[in-house]
Amino acid sequence: MKSAVRRRDFIRTIGLGASALAFGVPSLKSGRIIGANERIRVGVVGFSDRGKYSLFPAFLHWASELNFEIVALSDIWRLRREEGAAFFEAKTGRKILACRNNEELYESGTVDAVIISTADFQHALHTIEAVEAGCDVYVEKPFANTMEDARAALRAVKKSGKIVQAGTQRRSAPNYIKAFNFLRSGRFGDLISVDMTWNVNQPGRWRRPKLVEMCRQEDVDWQRYLLNRPYEPWNPRKFIEYRLFWPYSSGIPCQWMVHQIDVVHWYTGLPRPRSVVVNGGIYLWKDGRQSYDALTAVFDFGPLNDRTKGFQVNYSSRMTNSAGGTKEIYVSNGGILNLDTNKVTPEGGLTREEAEVMGMKENRLPELSLAESGGVVTSAVTGVDDATLAHMRNWMECVRDRRLPNADIQAAYNHSVALCMTIAAMQTGKRVSFDDERQEVVLS
Repeated sequence: MKSAVRRRDFIRTIGLGASALAFGVPSLKSGRIIGANERIRVGVVGFSDRGKYSLFPAFLHWASELNFEIVALSDIWRLRREEGAAFFEAKTGRKILACRNNEELYESGTVDAVIISTADFQHALHTIEAVEAGCDVYVEKPFANTMEDARAALRAVKKSGKIVQAGTQRRSAPNYIKAFNFLRSGRFGDLISVDMTWNVNQPGRWRRPKLVEMCRQEDVDWQRYLLNRPYEPWNPRKFIEYRLFWPYSSGIPCQWMVHQIDVVHWYTGLPRPRSVVVNGGIYLWKDGRQSYDALTAVFDFGPLNDRTKGFQVNYSSRMTNSAGGTKEIYVSNGGILNLDTNKVTPEGGLTREEAEVMGMKENRLPELSLAESGGVVTSAVTGVDDATLAHMRNWMECVRDRRLPNADIQAAYNHSVALCMTIAAMQTGKRVSFDDERQEVVLS
């Protein structure tokens, strides 16, 4: 009964950004002042596969040099909690505190910062808990898939002054940084469109039937899992395979689209699209899921600042055929910037013949390489991609020196706005815009 009461308290207070009070979490004043040479104690919120295979190895790679350590973890599923405790003991040679929930983690007073890798819909809510408990945060994407959660988390983080890094790690990737510098130099010319794809052929993507079978209700705190989402009876598929079900995730937009649309925000300085339209459906993998297995979205970015005259982003993704792969191609009148090959080329640029018809000059970009090697590089030492390694280090350094990280809270909020606009367009079939005064999605 206690869990149900606290869940109702959470629902009542989340809109005010006061979830920590509802959960009995220590106030901001409980955060200790960390000395320049003092070890920073980190807790893990959610022992996930993303954490196990990427985030935690990246953290451990830098931990000794930067004087950080993992001291505790929280997971509401007994199996993951025990697995996580064993994982960190094997990696570090030390036992850590294993907590049944975030209340126990923060009430222990053992952590200065946390790495959050929980279900999509929980990220913003768990960030609120963390900053109100006095902790800095590395939080996986998507940051929020409802505007209510996004607004509450933005308020809480800004009020706290804590360092928050969202897991949109392209912002720390060397090739993406070089592309950013080239675009901002003015040599590319006006951006007129961006073409994006994210295609796989994976019927088992986000499906975990063996794990679903292993997951028993008595080992999971289902009430805490739901947080401020509407109550529904225990469903192991919606706990394990949550990416396939709304309101826990939107699938493709939550998982893949936010990475690529976040780069558009970064490169242009624009906080959001002007409008979004979406088409898609469940065409092949009819296994009870609610998330689309194929989707096309068109984003209109109007001239909201003096760096662009407006452009269009064409995004398509399917889970049923991998042809086309993952691409990001930025287009100007003079050519393209291809983030798959990491090259600028005059492909498609204005030729002399076409220009002369209109009394214009030829416009063809020079051939230019933006990186020594193409694509994302995986470290042979850690098994982690270079973007995640660099992104984790950036966060750890910012926790030390209190600079804004590469994917700060405003970047996290902005990608959440684009995500919420996309979800609304998916669910209604309407063109969606945004009201800046109310900070709310608007259906056209």
